[in-house]
Amino acid sequence: MAFSKNIMEFGIIGLGRFGFALAKSLAEAGKDVMVVDNNENKIKNIRNYVDNAFVVGTLDQETLMDAGIQNCDTVIVCIGESIEVSILTTLFVINIGVPRVISKATSTEHGIILDKIGAEVIYPERDMAIRLAHRLTNPSILETMELTGDISISELKLTSKIAGKTILQANLRQKYKLNIIALEREGNTIIELTPDMVMEENDNMVVIGKKDNINKFEMFLMGGR
Repeated sequence: MAFSKNIMEFGIIGLGRFGFALAKSLAEAGKDVMVVDNNENKIKNIRNYVDNAFVVGTLDQETLMDAGIQNCDTVIVCIGESIEVSILTTLFVINIGVPRVISKATSTEHGIILDKIGAEVIYPERDMAIRLAHRLTNPSILETMELTGDISISELKLTSKIAGKTILQANLRQKYKLNIIALEREGNTIIELTPDMVMEENDNMVVIGKKDNINKFEMFLMGGR
């Protein structure tokens, strides 16, 4: 099979549960994805979603270059079963000159080493647990993304406390120092918001602001003042 020589947006190395789900999600979002793994069955399965999927015998630097991993703008190393292989593979990808290298860590110590060699580090299981705990303890917050410092982007389900009011009447900027990014209604995302737009119960609102202010707005939606 001919390896990829085209410029790709994303390269994924390792098709465990995380790598497979990531490759599938990126492909379904219309992104150009290349996948590399040493398991033929896993590569066969991912080819239902990704055109550029290659079986490699070893994950050394020469093999990765032969596969074309250097042609990717971003490479995510999704190897979790062997810390040594994860670190070496990440180092190979960095040495090849890929502009952005993200690597999955399975422990704090693993992550420290990956960070030291120049990778962006992610902790999928830990981050998923934190997000689940946040959703369980903050039922009206559907999703949240932490930015720098104490700033977050959060998606909240609107309740009867705010339904029927216009965006101008809600005045979230003055009351909670929050900016509204978008509204989602019946599966449609609205980003061109106007002051006279009326909010409805069960709309999803995406806001950006300090975490404490988002929490105050959430408490209001749940029945507080």
